[in-house]
Amino acid sequence: MATREGSTLDPELFAEDPARDARFRVKERWVECTNMADDDPRRIVEFLNRQMNEELNGLESLARSLGDFPDVDWEIRLGLARQCADEARHTAMFRKVLEQKGGRVGEYPVLNFQYRIIAKIPTLVGRFTVQNRSFEAGGIDAVEFGIAKAREEGDSVLAELFESQLADEILHVRFANEAIATLKQRDPKCILQMGAALTSASKAFREVMGKEGTEGVRYPVAAGAREEAGFKPQEIKLAGDLSDTLAARRVAEPQGDVP
Repeated sequence: MATREGSTLDPELFAEDPARDARFRVKERWVECTNMADDDPRRIVEFLNRQMNEELNGLESLARSLGDFPDVDWEIRLGLARQCADEARHTAMFRKVLEQKGGRVGEYPVLNFQYRIIAKIPTLVGRFTVQNRSFEAGGIDAVEFGIAKAREEGDSVLAELFESQLADEILHVRFANEAIATLKQRDPKCILQMGAALTSASKAFREVMGKEGTEGVRYPVAAGAREEAGFKPQEIKLAGDLSDTLAARRVAEPQGDVP
């Protein structure tokens, strides 16, 4: 089994690590990973290894929700199971391209922060809010950007991988938006549970990533894909406005912290 010393992260915000075999070196914070410059030729292999593990985190989070909420509506459970299958396929896809590009599983350290954040959330609506409407919605923006960049660089293999991933991510976010609407209609206090989940996830994300892991990271909001995923126009505009505001503040205050 993969081993590391006891966790230094806040136990109120993080669940225990999922199991990993001895190939993996599991870290807790972004700064502990191998973070290379954009022009480093090894960067793509490191990215593929880390992303493969993140897709596995997605599968593990969904499987955990299936086990933790056995009484939820059958249609929602079926959607969770379908997404599990998609995440398993993504994991295999990333491994295949990783190895095609000369990498190997476990070559670089990985983070399990997504699973550890999601599994700590006590409500299903909260997990949908963080996993699908936050992590995967942000992934839609990043993947759409990645497709254009891969095409520009002539990497058709990576572009096709991202295109397949994007199609699934849109469906995952739309499934969660529909499930959340159903759950909110049935129990209005779900709105409070969504807010609580976002608050705890935001604190946990900052603890893992730190300033180093988020500074300068910004992708254009994929408005069309987000609309297809079921976000309302005002939600898409809010996401774009927030992205633009953070980018402007980084330019205006390059030496200071963004509170």
